[in-house]
Amino acid sequence: MRKLNDAIERFCAMHPNWAIPGLMRYVVYANAAFFVLSLFAGSGTLDFLALDAASVLHGEFWRIVTYVLLPTGSGIFLLISLLFYYWLGTTLERLWGSAKFTFYYVSGVLLTAVGVLLAYFIDGVSYPIYGASYVNMALFFAYALNFPDQTVLLMFIIPVKMKWLALLDAVYFAAGVFQYARAGFWGLALMPLIAILNFFIFASPQFGRKVSQTKARVRPEAVQFRRAVREQQRPKGYNHKCDVCGRTDADYPDLQFRYCSRCAGYHCFCQDHIFNHVHYTQ
Repeated sequence: MRKLNDAIERFCAMHPNWAIPGLMRYVVYANAAFFVLSLFAGSGTLDFLALDAASVLHGEFWRIVTYVLLPTGSGIFLLISLLFYYWLGTTLERLWGSAKFTFYYVSGVLLTAVGVLLAYFIDGVSYPIYGASYVNMALFFAYALNFPDQTVLLMFIIPVKMKWLALLDAVYFAAGVFQYARAGFWGLALMPLIAILNFFIFASPQFGRKVSQTKARVRPEAVQFRRAVREQQRPKGYNHKCDVCGRTDADYPDLQFRYCSRCAGYHCFCQDHIFNHVHYTQ
């Protein structure tokens, strides 16, 4: 995934004009407009815009894109949702640039369509999607990864950091995948993972850096012990030898041997010299 992300970075750098500046603004406007339209036209009027696998396979290809324009709520909850994701999207666009953000958003839209079609082929279930729920989830995870300590007011009262909200959302997401898999709907279990695959691709550099930082924090004595174990595997007729007196566990099987964590390198000492020796510095 790291190489794929690098290829995307190069593509966006080479094609900066392949972008829709202020993309989230248009998405929010469309959601609000269609919500108002649904109030006058009645429920079900906008169903022809929803993402439905069976309809797409019958030639209604516009559904692959238009489903993100449908509102996912109503009233005050819709307003809060639109403002929240507009804030997330515009912040990520300033961080990444318009080209990369457009690629991220559009890839999430298309991956969701791929997941819905794949679920239909695997389970034989046409699972309609109204609104950009998975696309917005990928936006949320990307923002939380880049700004983990950003604080938001939950229910306008409780201050919560984005990383904890993201963790809670990830648990809820995983529970849904597990529930579908447990019920035997493998297509529906796979669909959410495919829908937010763009997040895992774009986040691969951060994940890689975190893994490298974790490895770098391994204690020196732990590294020395691993090297000592490899050294022991060499055929020498014994496993441990004291660097001071030269006694080995082959000659003195009842003697205890330890490795000194304060010495540079890996040096073994018997129980009489583990606390009574000059430490190696180089």
